[in-house]
Order: sequence, then structure tokens, then C-alpha cells
Amino acid sequence: MEKRNFIQYLIVTLKGMAMGAADVVPGVSGGTIAFISGIYEELITSINNVDLSLFKTLKEQGLKSAWNQLNGNFLLSLFIGIGISVLSLAKLVSWLLENKPILIWSFFFGLVIASILLVGKEVKKWNATTFFFLTLGACVAYYITILPPSGSVDSLPFLFLSGALAICAMILPGISGAFILVLLGSYKTIIDAVHNLDIKVIAVVGAGAIFGLLSFAKLLKWMFNNHKNLTLALLTGFIIGSLNKIWPWKRVLETRTIGEKIITIDENVSPFSFQGDNQLVIAIIAALVGFLLIFLLERTAAKK
Repeated sequence: MEKRNFIQYLIVTLKGMAMGAADVVPGVSGGTIAFISGIYEELITSINNVDLSLFKTLKEQGLKSAWNQLNGNFLLSLFIGIGISVLSLAKLVSWLLENKPILIWSFFFGLVIASILLVGKEVKKWNATTFFFLTLGACVAYYITILPPSGSVDSLPFLFLSGALAICAMILPGISGAFILVLLGSYKTIIDAVHNLDIKVIAVVGAGAIFGLLSFAKLLKWMFNNHKNLTLALLTGFIIGSLNKIWPWKRVLETRTIGEKIITIDENVSPFSFQGDNQLVIAIIAALVGFLLIFLLERTAAKK
């Protein structure tokens, strides 16, 4: 684990804020931001440090040694950033998705296109096997985006499971944790709990997230250590498949009301077939801003 000074930890917090901002949007993954900003493998490794040996170190050598073994300063800085974003941006993102959907989806579309180029660039050797994993990842992510969303679910065991599945998706580039929550029907319940500071729901979802994170990170670390090229191809495929969800122009096919929640079933259309103002110029500008932001983030990571 690398040593950092205060300014460098502050930068990690800012990267955490970028991850949190992405994770609030159903369709964009914080894992993509972690990868582009150069902290993905350190994040996976640090999460894997939470095991029985950590508690042994705590017992025998004290808190400071255990904290160092955990890479605690890095994780604390990162999760503070994620927390700040989730708590402060949840309302803003909800408002933008409702009132400026083309603008925000265009921004994220540009961001994800840039992510595909940068993650794909990390694949050192392209051959039939890597292309197979790329295609597999794209098909799985695309299939997830076309599943019909569920209504609101409030049972605590289900919210625990939602937290576990969403956090697994959140640390995978391309597959959005927030979108998994939409599919499961627990997105609105959890967002409302964050808005209203419903401690019971937040605690249950958080416990599920910790359980999912610790178990899934071990698989990811093994994949990176043993099959890095294939893993990168698979992750690139995930990001490609997610593009279907965040295409800015959509036609509403059906609207369902389940409880208090209105669920929209839609399909992607060309901006020229879009009914109403397609906002094409501002959409292109927003996409370019998202695209350039990712390259700026990657350039900053490369200079570390």
C-alpha cells in the first residue's frame, strides 16, 4: 500500500465523491470511476484485508498495526467521499432525472464512452478468448438493462439482500448498483430512507452491503491476480452493455403505478424520432463534458 500525505488523501476523498455521484444514478457505476481514477485494484485489495488475520493483528499488535494492515486511511478517505456525495447529491440527481433527463443522461453517456476506451486500453493482448469475455460481459450487462423493474419492496430481509447485490454491482465497472436496486424494487425505499434518515433501513442495507462487499471482493481479487487480461475484457464488456440503459432519448411504452411509485417502461429512439425537443446541441455538449472529464480524471491518476 502506498504512503500518502494529507493532500493525496484529500484527492482520494474527491475520487470517492465522484464514485458516490456515479453510484446515485441508475445506469452508471462507481466502479468505473474507481478504475479510471487509478484506485480500483487498491480498493479491491484493501477490502480483502478484512479477514481473520486482521482481528489477530488487532489482538496481538494493537489498533495501529491493524489499521495499517487494513489500509484504513485510504478506505476512510474514500468512503467519506462516497458518503458526502450520496447524502448531498441524492436529491439533486433525483431532480435532474425528473426535470432534465436528456441533459444528465447525455453527460453520463459521454462519460461511459470514454470509460470504455480507457478500460479497453488496459487489455494487453486481444485474441479470441478476450473477445469472447468482452462479448459475454456486454451481453450480461445488456440483458440486465432490459429486465423490467419491480415495484417497491420494504421487507428488511429483502433490503439486506438488495444491499449485498447492489454493492457487488457498484464495484463492478459498467453495472450500476443503483440500477440493480431499481430492478429489485428497493431503489425508492432506500433513497427515501437516506432523505428521511431512516436509521433502521439504512443499517439493514448497510449490513447487506458489507456482507456483499467482503465476499465479492475476494472473487475479484482472485480474478485480477490470476486472469487480469480476461477480467479487464469482461469489465469492458460490462461497460459497453450498460450503454443501452443510459441512451438519452427514449419513448415511453408503458407506465405502471405500484404503490406510490410510478414505473416507466421505455425504449431507445433516435434523437430525430424523439417526440418533443430533442435538445441535441446541449446533449452533445453535455456528452463531450462527460467524455473529457473522464480523460482529465485518468490523466490526474496517471501523474500520481
